[in-house]
This record gives sequence, C-alpha cells and structure tokens, in this order.
Amino acid sequence: MAKQKTHSGAKDRFRVTRTGKVVHRRMNRNHLLEGKSSRRKRRLASDGELDGGDRRQVTRLLRRG
Repeated sequence: MAKQKTHSGAKDRFRVTRTGKVVHRRMNRNHLLEGKSSRRKRRLASDGELDGGDRRQVTRLLRRG
C-alpha cells in the first residue's frame, strides 16, 4: 500500500511544536502595514495556536495521528 502524503498547503501554513501544539501565522500582516498601529503589528507578529476541531483537522492533513 502506498504511503500517505502530507498536504502541501498545510505543510506551508502550519507547524507542530515538540509538545504537540499546532501553530500558525496570523493574518493581516502581509500588506497595507502603514495604516496599522505598531501595537497591532507587534501583536500580529506572534504565532497563533490552534485548538479544538481545527487542530484535529490540521494534524490529520499533516499525517500526525
């Protein structure tokens, strides 16, 4: 039987930490940054963490259990 492949889109957007958390980049940090406050841009610079059904779905796409 063939090996299961990792979902290419999920591979680029998410990563799994050593403790098993699924983290992602926050949206609204790509363009039109002049109009956003420094405080908002700093907050958006940190990674977000997935939980619940989203986390379960992403781990399935990444073939991690």
